Amino acid sequence: MTLIPPIAAIIIAIWRKNATLALVCGIFLSYLLLSSGQPVNAVTDTFSAIANIFTSTYNAQIIGFSLLIGALIELMNRSGAVQGFINNLASLSLVKTRRQASLLPTIVGTSIFTDTNLSMFCAGMPSQKLFDQHKLSRAKLAFLLDSTCSPISVLFLINGWGAYLLGLLDGYNLQDPVGVLVGTLSYNFYAILAVLFAYYTAYTGKLFGPMAKAEARVLQQATSEEQIKPAKARVMWVPMFILLGLTIALMYVTGNGDIRRGSGAFAVFTSICTALAVLIALIAYYRLLSFKQIIVSSFQGLKSMLPAVTILVLSFAFGDAIKALGTGSYVSSLITSDFPVILIAPLIFLVAGLMAFATGTSWGTFALLIPIAVPIALDAQLPVAFLVAAVLSGGVFGDHASPISDSTVVASIASGCDHFEHVKTQLPYTLVVAALSIIGFLTVGFML
Repeated sequence: MTLIPPIAAIIIAIWRKNATLALVCGIFLSYLLLSSGQPVNAVTDTFSAIANIFTSTYNAQIIGFSLLIGALIELMNRSGAVQGFINNLASLSLVKTRRQASLLPTIVGTSIFTDTNLSMFCAGMPSQKLFDQHKLSRAKLAFLLDSTCSPISVLFLINGWGAYLLGLLDGYNLQDPVGVLVGTLSYNFYAILAVLFAYYTAYTGKLFGPMAKAEARVLQQATSEEQIKPAKARVMWVPMFILLGLTIALMYVTGNGDIRRGSGAFAVFTSICTALAVLIALIAYYRLLSFKQIIVSSFQGLKSMLPAVTILVLSFAFGDAIKALGTGSYVSSLITSDFPVILIAPLIFLVAGLMAFATGTSWGTFALLIPIAVPIALDAQLPVAFLVAAVLSGGVFGDHASPISDSTVVASIASGCDHFEHVKTQLPYTLVVAALSIIGFLTVGFML
């Protein structure tokens, strides 16, 4: 019964191509089950759950950050800052070809692993117009962001993910919990292969499935862009550096010297406010836009983010509803140590993938499955890092494939891609990487 809401939400999302409707139905069904079939109570609880999202400071800051990013992007475009930045890259011979344009967000996405949201926006914002100019699809950009930013964060755990996972490993009398996390690096097949696939796709330009069709449509479209006078490149890169540098500095300060324990939500929200203020000051200084144009463009940017942010809010509420329903606890109970050693890691990977796909959260998956994976590893005399890596791989896989995942939504926002288009075009890639990951876990299990 606890699987009904997530399955229904996923079916509706695919059938109606509408993530908002799917999430609302999923939340309603969750509270319908929790209220023992009382529809009036379920409707009331659904509205309350959505409203409660805004009472969380963390959620409010992430929502505010996502909205303000829209204003930042619109102002950069309207002022000519993006065009100036692109011209500057071309003059330095950094981005002149379609391959170079594809590699830019891929490299940036794997270079910033302090915060996933920050990584996606820093890689995606400068690349949107660049992709348009080189006739590359926004779906491809969303795929490159989603396949580098989250996987790299779970591979190099010098961030909030690392602190969170260390907390989950506490209490098992492990001699070296940090060593366990470091050990997951070589076993985390999905994350490794996802990054390699992203680089292969960016370098070769070879695509398949719906992604190839999306790229073909872009190539056939005539360019009818409004010509905007280029501004100085610094109008874009100064706010971008402030966004990145201030975020890292604030995470260091709020974490009392440990960036992994810093408040990512507070850091990115404060940084986007500061970067937006600096951008407006630069636009006014260089007289790129009038005061009225700045206000109008800012509101247009906020408005453009509303559909995606609505999905983000609903995904938070759905995650809370699924947690109250106990879906994750039920799925995690399917794992036992009675399975053959060679099948334990693939099973954990698949269960983690199913859980993250159904609930839309990898962190919730980690919280439920690591306390199961560690005792099984100790009981079956398997390396703890091996089974923990299976949980991490499965969590990222399910998160990537799920249409109701917050990271999938953020990748869509950062790339300026339609959310359903991103889910549809990325799914074949996630399934191929997942299949290869299962082969990897089976091979290591056989060797052990």
